Amino acid sequence: MIKKTSRTKVRVKKHRRIRNNIIGTSERPRLVVFRSDKHMYAQVIDDLSGHTLAAASTVEKDIKSGLEKTNNVAAAVLVGETVAKRAVEKGVTEVIFDRGGYIYQGKVKALADSAREAGLKF
Repeated sequence: MIKKTSRTKVRVKKHRRIRNNIIGTSERPRLVVFRSDKHMYAQVIDDLSGHTLAAASTVEKDIKSGLEKTNNVAAAVLVGETVAKRAVEKGVTEVIFDRGGYIYQGKVKALADSAREAGLKF
């Protein structure tokens, strides 16, 4: 019988491999994406000091109120714009994109594109 590993375990393993090569600094922090079944999350993290500089998610009331669903491409676009605006307000313009082990398409790509349009460079 063939045993298949779960998608979550595969994603976590990919993310660990990615994180071995990506480190966010104060000059160029890391933009991290996380998707759950119901929500999207994005954070800008300085790994050297261990601080989150900016964050946005569909759990927040102001973002959630403007959306019909919190787990589609439109929600990802709004989260990307919001986290980019908050990061630019803090003085962060360049980031390293950490896709969190997810495939770069659909929601993850939409979030990245909207963050680029809002002023982040990566």
